[in-house]
Amino acid sequence: MISSKHTSGFDIAQPVEQVFPLFSPEGEKRWVPHWDYENVMGTTELSEDYVFMTRGHDHASSDAIWLIKRYVPEAWFIQFYRVEPEDKIGVVTVECSQSNERLTHVEVSYQYIALSDQGRKFIESFTLEFYEKFIDEWRVLLIQYFDSTA
Repeated sequence: MISSKHTSGFDIAQPVEQVFPLFSPEGEKRWVPHWDYENVMGTTELSEDYVFMTRGHDHASSDAIWLIKRYVPEAWFIQFYRVEPEDKIGVVTVECSQSNERLTHVEVSYQYIALSDQGRKFIESFTLEFYEKFIDEWRVLLIQYFDSTA
């Protein structure tokens, strides 16, 4: 089995109650350029086992099926399985913590498991340097989002 996992975090000067909901299919539409998803559940209310799909987004070489593995909103924690059949499986974890009433720490982990040679090649290129740049882009996009809503 070929696998890779990276974790990185950042602080954002916003209350956790404003930040955490942005790490959902609907929330990401507000701050991630070109983000969209196919709602297969018929509701936007999140729960464990909630399923949605994306097309060619966020390290995807194909369409991805997403499944909420764990959802603990009162602890500001969400974890997704992300399946690209015949390519790779991802486990994406986002955990927020409140540093103070105006500062949130966001910790993000991506783990990928190869299902094919294509998935293995992706994982080989999924370096810590690449990942940290990717997560820093999240920080920048979130700051831009909050600046635009101020």
